[in-house]
Amino acid sequence: MRKLILCLVFALAASVAFAQTNTYQLSSHILDVSTGTPAPGVPVRLEKLDEKTQSWNQIDEKITDKDGRIKEFLPSKKDNKGIYRLRFIIADYFKSQKTESFYPFIEVVFQIKDNNHYHVPITLSPYGYATYRGN
Repeated sequence: MRKLILCLVFALAASVAFAQTNTYQLSSHILDVSTGTPAPGVPVRLEKLDEKTQSWNQIDEKITDKDGRIKEFLPSKKDNKGIYRLRFIIADYFKSQKTESFYPFIEVVFQIKDNNHYHVPITLSPYGYATYRGN
């Protein structure tokens, strides 16, 4: 009986987590590869390109949680197609780690072409970073 209850609790938790991620189309994550840990407390600004004026408009700004994640950018109920930029403002993160770094912020530009979920993570160190389209 206990195994059955644990399985039901796990299934319920998984379905709730899945429902939460389905309500937003964009998420991000920062992993500090110099320490092998997530980067909490990093401000991340989301901007969208106005293709007519070629100017960037701020859509949202959030701060990474204790796991270095932001799960809730761009509500899925809207048409979010377009060109976006995530600006990861990392200078204060490295200062809090008492670590000198080269980049005060990192910008990642990408395009949303459909209604699928987009996960745009970065791995970073004081003198480098990488990004990719995750899931």
